[in-house]
Amino acid sequence: MAPKTPTLLHGGRIHSPAASDATAMAVEGDTVVWVGQDAVGKALYREAEHVDLAGGFVTPAFVDAHVHATSAGLQIEGLDLAGCASLTECLDAVRRFTTANPGTLVWGQGWQETRWPEGRPPTRAELDNAAGGAAVYLSRIDVHSGLATTALIDRAPAAREAVGWSEDGPLTQEAHHHVRRAAQSSLTASQRRSAQLAFLRHAAANGIACVHECAGPDISSAEDLAALLEMSTVESVPEVVGYWGELNGFDTAKELGVRGLAGDLFVDGAIGSRTAALCAPYSDRAETSGALYLRADDIAEHLVGCTRAGLQGGFHVIGDAAVAEVVEGFALAEKVVGAHALSAARHRLEHLEMVDAEQAVRLAGWGVAASMQPLFDAEWGGEEGMYAQRLGLPRGTQLNPFSQLAAAGMVLAFGSDVPVTPVAPWETVRAAVHHRTPGLGVSPRAAFTAHTRGGWRACGVNDGVTGTLAPGAPATYAVWEAGDLVVAAPDNRVQRWSTDPRSGVPGLPSLTSSDPLPRCVRTVRSGQTIYDSRGGAGQ
Repeated sequence: MAPKTPTLLHGGRIHSPAASDATAMAVEGDTVVWVGQDAVGKALYREAEHVDLAGGFVTPAFVDAHVHATSAGLQIEGLDLAGCASLTECLDAVRRFTTANPGTLVWGQGWQETRWPEGRPPTRAELDNAAGGAAVYLSRIDVHSGLATTALIDRAPAAREAVGWSEDGPLTQEAHHHVRRAAQSSLTASQRRSAQLAFLRHAAANGIACVHECAGPDISSAEDLAALLEMSTVESVPEVVGYWGELNGFDTAKELGVRGLAGDLFVDGAIGSRTAALCAPYSDRAETSGALYLRADDIAEHLVGCTRAGLQGGFHVIGDAAVAEVVEGFALAEKVVGAHALSAARHRLEHLEMVDAEQAVRLAGWGVAASMQPLFDAEWGGEEGMYAQRLGLPRGTQLNPFSQLAAAGMVLAFGSDVPVTPVAPWETVRAAVHHRTPGLGVSPRAAFTAHTRGGWRACGVNDGVTGTLAPGAPATYAVWEAGDLVVAAPDNRVQRWSTDPRSGVPGLPSLTSSDPLPRCVRTVRSGQTIYDSRGGAGQ
């Protein structure tokens, strides 16, 4: 329960649309009731609990609009391969982990062969040898292909006959789904709970008070999502907004109480695994144009059903062929339910990486929100990145056009897709501003809004105050330590720290890699502290 005694935060800076020069904020219960100057606040709230910000700054808490909590927690507590610089390092990490954890399923995440000198992932024989007979599942960084030992594949015999099977290489498509389900079913309830709690606490420590869990039958399970949703109601952790990615999954949606049949409902795959559906073949493998899992008729039927049921619909869509299919699906759905009903449903699309200006305008007209991950561009964009390797130039440099979507009027909601990229909200804001392709980034203010208020709007909360620190808004905020941050003021004078994301993100003047990032001191969800750097609630 949120405390009943009013709290006055003072001695810092408050990012609020109600007062651009605010240095104090009052909270009663779960609501912001006042913002303004210290002297006034101390006079109005003499009997309140006073919290000295010590020069820090307060912002709305971040919203991560696309997560996979259990997988992310398993990466935190298990085998993290994201830092492996070679195939040899990857195998050594597997060998050490299986030796240290005998008799249990090994779940690893993050290998990325495009950055290894060998230029390839391990063979199954190499992985079996390193694992010493253990059941091991290792998902690629994009989570759209994976490696598995023979011991795990034996638990998923259908994988050997499925599309995407490889005798010695990564598994994709249905073969990958079979093996991942086998790995998930091998987790105990205790392992799952521990992983989910580890992730949610990690998110809170990064100033995040709400996450959108993008679950589904090909990614997790209904039991996994139900446990996560329950955890967010009984633990001091971020709020979890649940999505279930399944066609015709209306009974499951009702049972789980999710916000929509959306999230990772796959229209296609991912570029790194060469399963994103393209209009023209991959430049580094001309025999394939990826995989298209849903056609326009399927998409339209799903959108019509969700619209009539009062649920958000949505899809995972990355490649340009997949985007074209989605746009056609929306057009077909409009003919059935009408433009007004379609836009009122607030449907959403995940990733939306290869979209052009005309498609953006049409999607904006249907009220579609774009749930995007700026760290994708930071990791794989640019003329020498993975996108360019897979797609060639200039095609590989035109992905994730944030400015184009914003100009069309689409709601932008930023997130991580963790464990694909890390939970790092300020780095995400920086990546959105400094897109690797000039002209495709957005302003600091727009990027910050997309990672705060935009996340609430993308899940259907559009009351005008949620995601801000205006009077009447939920008291969901983060406190940041100013430290020795040096930033440029609006008039180009240098000051010790900034206070307003509208004139440059707090603590990040140029947003270059040399700038220090703000450190989260406290995260509060609806008046309740869910993270305190001194070891308080949620720790």
